[in-house]
Amino acid sequence: MSQFTIFPAKNPLCGTVSVPGDKSITHRALILGALAQGQTRITGYSEGEDCLNTLRAVRELGAVVQEIPEGLEVTGKGLWGLHEPSNVLDCGNSGTGLRLLAGVLAGQNFFSVLTGDASLRSRPMGRVVTPLRQMGANISGRRGGELAPLAIQGAVLKAVLYESPVASAQIKSCVLLAGLFAEGTTIVKEPRKSRDHTERLLTYLGVPLQVDGCTVHLPGRSSFDGKPIAVPGDISAAAFFMVGASLVPDSDILLTGIGLNPERTGILDILLEMGADITIVNRREVSGEPVGDIRVRSSPLRGMTIGPELIPKTIDELPILCVAAALANGETRITGAQELRVKETDRIRAMGTELARLQVEIEEKPDGLVINGRSSIRGASCQSYGDHRVVMSLAICALVADSPITIDDGECVETSFPGFQSKLLDLLTNSKRPL
Repeated sequence: MSQFTIFPAKNPLCGTVSVPGDKSITHRALILGALAQGQTRITGYSEGEDCLNTLRAVRELGAVVQEIPEGLEVTGKGLWGLHEPSNVLDCGNSGTGLRLLAGVLAGQNFFSVLTGDASLRSRPMGRVVTPLRQMGANISGRRGGELAPLAIQGAVLKAVLYESPVASAQIKSCVLLAGLFAEGTTIVKEPRKSRDHTERLLTYLGVPLQVDGCTVHLPGRSSFDGKPIAVPGDISAAAFFMVGASLVPDSDILLTGIGLNPERTGILDILLEMGADITIVNRREVSGEPVGDIRVRSSPLRGMTIGPELIPKTIDELPILCVAAALANGETRITGAQELRVKETDRIRAMGTELARLQVEIEEKPDGLVINGRSSIRGASCQSYGDHRVVMSLAICALVADSPITIDDGECVETSFPGFQSKLLDLLTNSKRPL
């Protein structure tokens, strides 16, 4: 257990900064690279522990993954070339890794076991086990398959029409990946459209899927060749610096090469409505994903209502948005965010507890939070709950607190953002503003 202490900012945040590659896209690039025919070169990938666990898993399944100067080179085995792993596949803290791999492994002709750390083993897996069983998968696990470890005996799958009860990219992607091995066309419908990284990457790789609003059609047994994949910067990682630069007076930063997937840009929509000074420049498309550079300058924020329609686009950014709300003028209401309770930790409870510890007026609701903003917050000793996003959110709080904030178990930041502290320090000690 490591602790680290963040002191109130004496300087503005200034300069140009890059963030790790998008975790969600890195997971998918590694998995689809393993299923492709031939080689897939992945640049800009996330080196966070979550993605490294997925890398180790595809190696265990027979794909050759080599480090090259530009990034990674994956030599795929094709849809039917993976082999039975000799070890249990440990996904660490990554629900994305475990759920997506479950879709792939359901259609193989061998046995495998997926597990993770204590946090991941407490997170709901029935949401992917149920549709996979409908497709013919043979999966067992704790509480009837509701919890990992999951033991999967691969089977011949059949296509299904699956209507997901929630908008979840992990559920949708798991079913679509299983659909690659199924006979017929797999159809996934969602109540609202979730992030579409899987669909974009499959299309980029030549798989002839069709998207109609919240419905995706994927023809089964569609093989594809490897291609170079450039992973954009993770907007979820960039969000911490966006909020920090908005809150610390006289700040001016440029975040380069950030993914601007329209199903992920809720953080930008919300911050702009709260009054943030944000400009996007140099828009372009990379490997099927929209990308741009984001300039953020400090600006007073105001409270707002973040309702269910915005939650799918901001689910990972809600902890840092709680920090923005704590320093905004007026009340912020977050509703329809019950999914936060089954993340790496119960993020509604975690952010409510820790912001209250910092003397923020905050009320926990079953599906969200009510936060009354104030002009300053107190420093204190805080808990991380082993959740990387809680740690980074509290670190940004510290920049505008009246005294230091000490956070326990800060090393869990390595899950998603290796080098977070050093990049934050660089911005605080850089007097040069972006051009």
